[in-house]
Amino acid sequence: MDWTRPALIAARTLIAALFAAGAVQKALDPDAAAGLLAGRGLPGGLVWVAAAYNAAAAAALLAGWRVAGWATSLAAYCAATSVFHLIPDDPWQMSIFVKNWAIAGGCLALAAASRLGAERSPPPS
Repeated sequence: MDWTRPALIAARTLIAALFAAGAVQKALDPDAAAGLLAGRGLPGGLVWVAAAYNAAAAAALLAGWRVAGWATSLAAYCAATSVFHLIPDDPWQMSIFVKNWAIAGGCLALAAASRLGAERSPPPS
């Protein structure tokens, strides 16, 4: 049995769940993310842009719509937003920093698999 397609669907679903939860967290408690933004001199209102992006990306991954593009943009998003968690004196923030890079790697792997057509390959006979 070829497990590639189910594994990629599971990967899309798990990554989508992470970003959907991020959208909900930002919507319910925008002050936490706004504080990280303000700490880098950015307007706190960008939290709403990030929440909308997180929600849209999650929905696209769940739907399987343009997975390679969304996954690539999510990898870039994770890399860019990791800077907000680069606080060496705070072990919790440093763990989030490292996790962002790990998630970026997973998103790149998902994008590559999608571009190779792994999700569209027919089931074995």
